[in-house]
Amino acid sequence: MSQYTVYARPGSGSLAVEVALEEIGVRYARVWVPGDPDAVAKYRAINPTGKVPALALPDGTLMFESAAILAHLELAHPCAGLAPPPGTAEHARFLQWLIFLAANAYEAVLRIYYSDRFSTGGEADAARIRDQATQDFRGHLALIAQSLNPYVLGGRYSIVDVYLYMLTGWYPGDKAELFAQLPSLGAHSEAIARRPSVAKVMADHAA
Repeated sequence: MSQYTVYARPGSGSLAVEVALEEIGVRYARVWVPGDPDAVAKYRAINPTGKVPALALPDGTLMFESAAILAHLELAHPCAGLAPPPGTAEHARFLQWLIFLAANAYEAVLRIYYSDRFSTGGEADAARIRDQATQDFRGHLALIAQSLNPYVLGGRYSIVDVYLYMLTGWYPGDKAELFAQLPSLGAHSEAIARRPSVAKVMADHAA
């Protein structure tokens, strides 16, 4: 089968994309993109946003935005079971939660870790922005935690579970305290971490 190329960075949103590729069982190459300005400037020749992840499809088409990449992969490889069948109510719920996490939880994470970019006041406003973003992030996690039984779609695993696992791992506070307040989220993170594909990609990112 033709090869995909994923442009990645350790600890970034590329983790979920790499897990999807592992679970599909397709051949792919991974290109680490350093975070220094010079490397990012060169990378913009490939992906004009300068952000990771990006995925080069087998025909050479490049796409970015992690949620869009996951949605494409689950449709392109239905036999991998990354999502329910298209057109079903369960697939509608899959898309709902995938977009919810991308538009809300991921956005809050950006405000947490890049707070100074969200105000013309820069560092002067960073602490206030970071505190609000952390509250927002926790609220988004609490909302989706209500649906975990044990997975986002109930008894059926989907790639949105890996997306949630990845985002949960970016929580900036005490995760033991978070999981004590949201035990279903803690159980979910433990279950997803045990998947061989997740363990492999996590080890790659930690190397």
